[in-house]
Amino acid sequence: MPPKDHQHQQRILLRSGKSPFDAVPVEEALDQDVIATNSGNLIFSDAAHKLLETPGTEVVSNGIRTDVSAAGRINEEYDAFVIPLANAFRPSFEPQLKRLTRLIGKLRIPVVVMGVGAQAGLNYDPARLKPMEQSVREFVSAVLDRSASIGVRGEFTEKYLRDLGFRDVETIGCPSLFMYGKELPVHKRTARLTADSRIAVNGSHSAVRSQGLGKVIDCAHARYPHLTFIGQNLSDARQLHWRDLSHPNAAVTAIPTHPDHPMYREDKVRVYVDPVTWIDDLRGYDFSFGSRIHGNIAALLAGTPATVLCGDSRTLELCRYFDIPHRRIDTLPEGLDPATLYEEADFTALTGGHLERFERFTAFLDRNGLRNTFTHGDAGAAFESRMNDLAFPAGIRPWNNVDLASLTSRFGWMQSRIAELALDNDRLKRELKRGATKSATPDPASTSVYRRARRVVARPIRKALQSGR
Repeated sequence: MPPKDHQHQQRILLRSGKSPFDAVPVEEALDQDVIATNSGNLIFSDAAHKLLETPGTEVVSNGIRTDVSAAGRINEEYDAFVIPLANAFRPSFEPQLKRLTRLIGKLRIPVVVMGVGAQAGLNYDPARLKPMEQSVREFVSAVLDRSASIGVRGEFTEKYLRDLGFRDVETIGCPSLFMYGKELPVHKRTARLTADSRIAVNGSHSAVRSQGLGKVIDCAHARYPHLTFIGQNLSDARQLHWRDLSHPNAAVTAIPTHPDHPMYREDKVRVYVDPVTWIDDLRGYDFSFGSRIHGNIAALLAGTPATVLCGDSRTLELCRYFDIPHRRIDTLPEGLDPATLYEEADFTALTGGHLERFERFTAFLDRNGLRNTFTHGDAGAAFESRMNDLAFPAGIRPWNNVDLASLTSRFGWMQSRIAELALDNDRLKRELKRGATKSATPDPASTSVYRRARRVVARPIRKALQSGR
């Protein structure tokens, strides 16, 4: 699809959990799941927002949920629909992929996908994706009917799509690492790690439980007094803020976000609901390591050295493309010392090849009719200025102390939610009463709304009360 006239005032609809400018209180962020289950999503969606915001372009976040019925309004109000994605070609994401395909099929405007990836094992075997092959074909076909090319994360995804018969496939990495444009200054601030070093570690529940990361974290915790674990899941955040153990992830007690873990009790765990505070805090660390790709990208954006422990194709192909220092998690020694990773890490290729990768990324945007702030704007100055004027919540800390301040903020939020639910309940009662004359059977969808909402609020109330005993 040919690029739009650059004199035209563009309005871009961006698929993202929230706008970077929405400074949402922690309780609301967790209730609404603005991180779309994983705060790493906001790293690349915020970067995409900043990159696309130019003097002639307005970028609007549409949220993560796909509303197929909104296609008509999107066609009328927007000039392009931009979809930053991560590991979207995976079986568990197939229902969302199908909904996106249905929406895209109804759009008459350009649709640009940046950074999509296929997820397989470290051996790059796509066999597990065979059952969803038709869904992937339909999605990519719908996108390519509305764009010049599709941007993928790395070598594995490019080969996967080419083997399916697609030709207009470009490896562009992930927009997250281009948040600051041509610059990516990462360097070691100290010759070696010592007991005084500040180290950040990250990891998924599966990596901790079954890939040996739990033992690596325990060893690092014993060696480094200033070690901090940074979680990313919504369940991690709820465990820290509410001590909510209702999610199946709570079965993994070896992860530091669990209240039974010693690092939780020592206040050595954080979860962030905004990339800006996450990146700012990581500027004060000497090193970051772990299996979370965007947890370590956040460190690199802060200028802090990082090593990724790759557990699947989605992390491995991105590390290979960007030349991020990495190790396969299946080859780690049990007593691995992060000092070894730090000593081995070489950032020459990462920083030295960044300009070429940035130019490849912006060329992809140009081919798809999208301007970027570093070529066509102020290099993000207005974006950063606006962000600096906002007050974002600090990283979520473990709820270890039942003090008046912590109870006031939590119960204040819950009281407001209860008041909102009471109004909703009154409205539903009126609607049911009006409908009683039309049908003797109440609408189960209407009656279940209030019950579900009550459960949402009641659970944290019970947890808070139990913590206070």
